[in-house]
Amino acid sequence: MGLFAKQDGTARMQDDSLQNGENSVKNIDKAEQDIGLGSRIRTQIDPELERRVRRKLDWHIIPLVSTLYLLAFLDRSNIGNARIAGMSEDLDLDGGKYDWLLTIFYISYIVFEFQAIMWKVVPPHRWAAFVVFGWGLVSTVQAAIHSWEAEMALRFFMGLTEAGYGPGIPYLLSFFYLREELGLRAGMFLSAAPLANTFAGALAYGITSGSPGIAKWRVLFLVEGLPTIVMAAVAWFCLPDSPEQARFLSEEEKAVVMARGVRQAGAATRVGGVEWKEFWSGLADPKGWILGLMYFSCNVSFSSLPVFLPTILKDMGFSAINAQGLTAPPFFLSFLVTITTAYIADRTQQRGLMLMVLTVVGGTGYVILAAATSVGARYFGVFMAAAGIFPAIANILPWVLNNQGSDTRRGAGIVLLNVVGQCGPLLGTRLYPADEGPFYVKGQAVCAAFMFFTTLLVVVLRTLLARENRKLDKEYGTLAQQKQARMEGSREGAVGVENYGPMFRYVL
Repeated sequence: MGLFAKQDGTARMQDDSLQNGENSVKNIDKAEQDIGLGSRIRTQIDPELERRVRRKLDWHIIPLVSTLYLLAFLDRSNIGNARIAGMSEDLDLDGGKYDWLLTIFYISYIVFEFQAIMWKVVPPHRWAAFVVFGWGLVSTVQAAIHSWEAEMALRFFMGLTEAGYGPGIPYLLSFFYLREELGLRAGMFLSAAPLANTFAGALAYGITSGSPGIAKWRVLFLVEGLPTIVMAAVAWFCLPDSPEQARFLSEEEKAVVMARGVRQAGAATRVGGVEWKEFWSGLADPKGWILGLMYFSCNVSFSSLPVFLPTILKDMGFSAINAQGLTAPPFFLSFLVTITTAYIADRTQQRGLMLMVLTVVGGTGYVILAAATSVGARYFGVFMAAAGIFPAIANILPWVLNNQGSDTRRGAGIVLLNVVGQCGPLLGTRLYPADEGPFYVKGQAVCAAFMFFTTLLVVVLRTLLARENRKLDKEYGTLAQQKQARMEGSREGAVGVENYGPMFRYVL
């Protein structure tokens, strides 16, 4: 089903919707028989029981996946702190060598983006443990290298292993949460990125202000790499493979999560197997390409800020030690804004409007960094940039998952988003050559332009989605009418809530 279909394409979309609705009926009936709840699933789930289940999922899943992502982002971006802690001199990172260390990570990250679909193919606890152990080992071994070439190889393998984790976690969360719940949870997960940078600055400050027996940058890699290896074992034993297999849920609660799976996708069991026809259809969806371009634009800034901010602050006139510490406040603000905006967008179901605000804020921050010369103004610009970039990323990812109607298509959307979007860092990591300091006007201006380009893309996509919703209202009746039919026991009002049926509407 295409977003830009003409009249004949619209007719096909409507036929597909009806067919998917009929398939959903069959899936619902089978799922209800499997879990023994009968027609009560469609009519009512005790709200208090559902809230209890949701709280348990929140407490057992979100902190674990967020902690692992925090470690991933810490291990990915601590090279910026290591650079000004002596690594640049010890490894002779003159010319463009440092930039290549950043770029090689994203080359492998892009090439291996397809691993996002592995969360549906391999039991998640096994896959998580495998990739977490992989990048933790690579991160730790960085403390022992003595050449640029060795560090290049390690950064390549770090990109390979991290590509198997971060891009797929919002997809994994979509198996546990309904789409109106997903944005906040994805935001909480992604907020670990700015929080990691907050910790990175504080940790780097503590480590580099001391006098360890070996090079400070080597200690930095050891202190931040070894905990990741330990967390691989935690992931193996604590991450549930699916809602119905979660050990922390009672049998009654498992029945509720399976019923929620039926409500979300017409099937109680979500993990295991890929419908390849649906997967290729998802890759051909124009919505995914527009969102991929948004992600690309944001990632130009998202990738460059953490790894270059210590250098930018140092070039403002701060000492290396103080530059490490001063990276923490902007990223902590970004952490708070990420969670807050994801929550508001979930409650209002207006993710596009939130993205417009965030991208304008981030772009304005970069304009200040490009134009201002005073230290105070430029540091304020850093706060604005950080408060726009990370929250924007946290709202783009759930927008992909909100607007695809099946698990396989959601997986395809995530793969497409990351393959296109992660090309942004190939540009972002090349924007701050040393000979353009201390103001890096060109790099700041390019980041500003891409943030404002993202704003334009958001306006275009939201306009197209609103038009598609009006077509669905005309064909099936408004959501209010559909809900009324559902309350009255009409089968038509009960099916296809997610699978492009009568109750499906795009999140704006």
